[in-house]
Amino acid sequence: MRTHPEGHGPVRFGPPLPEDGLPVLPELAGVLAAAASRVGPEPVGGGPALIDAACGHGERRGLPAAPGRTALAPGAPALLTALTAAIDGDVLVPRPCASWWAPYARLLGRPVFHVPTPPESGGVPDPYALLETVRRMRAEGRDPRLLVLSVADDPTATVAPPELLHETLEAATGEGLHLVSDETWRDTLHDPRGTVLLSPAEMLPDRVTVVTDLAGSLLPPGWPAAVARFPAGEKGGALHARVLDVLTALDARVAAPVAAAAGYALSEPEPVTARVAASVRTHARVAAAAHRAVVAAGALARPPQCGRHLYVDLSPLAPALAAHGVADTQELEDFLTGRLGMPAAGGHRFGDDLETPRVRLCTAPLLGDTPEERAACLEADEPAELPRVGRALNHVTSVLDDLRDDARRWESSR
Repeated sequence: MRTHPEGHGPVRFGPPLPEDGLPVLPELAGVLAAAASRVGPEPVGGGPALIDAACGHGERRGLPAAPGRTALAPGAPALLTALTAAIDGDVLVPRPCASWWAPYARLLGRPVFHVPTPPESGGVPDPYALLETVRRMRAEGRDPRLLVLSVADDPTATVAPPELLHETLEAATGEGLHLVSDETWRDTLHDPRGTVLLSPAEMLPDRVTVVTDLAGSLLPPGWPAAVARFPAGEKGGALHARVLDVLTALDARVAAPVAAAAGYALSEPEPVTARVAASVRTHARVAAAAHRAVVAAGALARPPQCGRHLYVDLSPLAPALAAHGVADTQELEDFLTGRLGMPAAGGHRFGDDLETPRVRLCTAPLLGDTPEERAACLEADEPAELPRVGRALNHVTSVLDDLRDDARRWESSR
């Protein structure tokens, strides 16, 4: 959603999840096509076959959940809306955070309170900042109840270290918060052997609801489906029932053909696991090349560890941006999107300050313009060296190098 050109106003809705940008897996398309004639609706929360597939998917990741503690919906936003409606009180999120988290709380009339993250990673609030935020909220008469976090993060593409997660969870549970862990990107680790990812639900199985949007690694974003795994115990059962009530009121059902495709993907047959591995490898190598280009131009970015994106801080290039009339991140988004020829979502969409020049760049637009070009990336040992990808990366480098040179000229003229 574009904001008003004068003053910009509040950014109410952000960009969608970073897309895969790759052709649909043929076997997955075949399952969807075979189910296209289904006319009966999928039950709210998912039918038995789909729920069993989701339970197996969680079990293989150390996230056991019985069928009575599992629900599916047409996308993670529907699940987060239902969870927020089912849990009374105010909502806390990290700063920055996924662009789609806050709008659903505001839709329900719940204010959202951002908590800073530590320098080493995003997605998980700094524990001391969390405690201070909760203290201030209660002093002002607020009622903090729900903390949404992500160990594999959009927008920063970082993975929170286990020691930070442990300290934050201790702080959150000490304050009586329920946690929602968005684990959409957990299966997209760029270096799964060298990166330790720990789910909050492994530490606190009775206080954490895990939400996973299947667009993260298993399904195209146009086939919406997501899984929620609820906590063990009586409170988890009651929360599951309340969420199903909300989903029923919204008639939020996974479409029957999509449910068939989702069940197939969640069961992880060999074609699916091979495609996921190839997709992650492709995006990881292109993201690493994009990161090198960004840093060489003088901008700042943490090395991407997951997902199909990176988060760039252009503060060192601020003088050049100001010379181009860029005064805030909405103007930065417009400026870079035009210069790069690809989306460059401003940091204000992820809860960062409007004055801080940050953008999220995604790797899918770098893979090619045609299905054939993008499919070739899956087969390449070094997709960044393919002609189309190389030209796209060179263009990013050129745009940022021009800004770096402009910044140097501006500084030398002072």
